Amino acid sequence: MHYLTLIHIDPVLLAELPAEEYDRLMHGCFAKADALRDAGCLHGSQQLEAPASARTLRVREGLARVTDGPFAETREFLAGFNLIEAESMDAAMDIAGQFPWARFGSIEVRPVHNMQAERQRVGAA
Repeated sequence: MHYLTLIHIDPVLLAELPAEEYDRLMHGCFAKADALRDAGCLHGSQQLEAPASARTLRVREGLARVTDGPFAETREFLAGFNLIEAESMDAAMDIAGQFPWARFGSIEVRPVHNMQAERQRVGAA
């Protein structure tokens, strides 16, 4: 089963991290990601640009509204993601726990819906 790990960061906690420590943690993340990719468990990962670069689209009653930045009113922001494969939610949580970013925010682990099954269900070949 596939799981998406959504990495949320608290910018205040991240700002307190010395640059050399951040670089050490990132280097370790790349090494862990490479090992997971080589093992067939990591299918994609990306770091996102700062929330200030985002735009949010909402359509209500046929009217489109675009706002600058992310929609959520929260201290943490979505900083990146990993698309992983694991046998269970517990195994996916174990993989997420191998990365240090929960110390600076949170890592949400969410099962990925089977879109092929959904395509078949609605008759979209």
